[in-house]
Amino acid sequence: MARLTTLLRREIRRRHYSIRTEKAYVAWMKRFVRFHGLAHPSGLGEVEVGRFLTHLAVVEGVSASTQNQALSALLFLYRRVLGQDVGWIGNIARAKKPGRLPVVLSPAEVSLLLQGMTGVPLLVARVLYGSGLRVSEGISLRVKDIDLDRREVRVYDAKGRSSRKTMLPDSLLPELRSHLEGNRKRHAADCRSGNGRVSLPDALSRKYPGAAVEWLWQFVFPARRETRDRRTGRIGRWHIGASVVQKAVRRAALASGIPKRIGCHTLRHSFATQLLESGYDIRTVQELLGHRDVRTTMTYTHVLTRGGLGVRSPLDSL
Repeated sequence: MARLTTLLRREIRRRHYSIRTEKAYVAWMKRFVRFHGLAHPSGLGEVEVGRFLTHLAVVEGVSASTQNQALSALLFLYRRVLGQDVGWIGNIARAKKPGRLPVVLSPAEVSLLLQGMTGVPLLVARVLYGSGLRVSEGISLRVKDIDLDRREVRVYDAKGRSSRKTMLPDSLLPELRSHLEGNRKRHAADCRSGNGRVSLPDALSRKYPGAAVEWLWQFVFPARRETRDRRTGRIGRWHIGASVVQKAVRRAALASGIPKRIGCHTLRHSFATQLLESGYDIRTVQELLGHRDVRTTMTYTHVLTRGGLGVRSPLDSL
């Protein structure tokens, strides 16, 4: 399995997929192989893939999106790594995702939630809500991506490898300046100790050998400890883990007593909904969120406090 894993990683990196995708695809391949008694995938096919997906849905009770991710990983394995004709994979139906409305918070609820957070996770949460970012986008911001003078955030390699610009709230400027100044001092100390390197996207480390220690490439929200980069083998400082922010939001949500299922993505949903409620046009919100299709943004019109058409209930007229 080790050689197959190496080949899978190589194909994923050759196509510049994200590290999260690489981890997920490798994990699904290993689960698939173990499920079939360590049999090599080249000897398996439609029946075995279907049996595995059925097991995930019926026995393990995974969600439709999780089941579809597993299918995508296996499709990539057979098509790109093993080089097999996977025409049969069209016979395997993808799980239908249920249509769910996003959970959104009112401004008062967001304020109550943030009051239960402290430190760097609080600052990250404020950026997610203030700029409409996904948690993966927020934690992976680099110094060069934030323009304090123009009050904007540039998001690169977002979902679907897209890029966009979004706003940076005025209320965040003093805190971000102070935060970045502290980071710069720590980065200088790392450099004096012989480290201070950061992982660079794609082949920039070869094209610009000195860029890895430059301040502009450092993460805005670096991890507390330096670690060894798996790809380069060098010691550096990665960004804060998503789980750190997610757990902080979850704890604050429980402590707040707000009767809603709240996560990091709830802050992004709330950002979009409250902009629409404030009268901003849907195309503007679409650009800020980075949605390819405006129909995705239109989901938020169904959770507006005034209703998508501004309809008033007859009960309010009594």
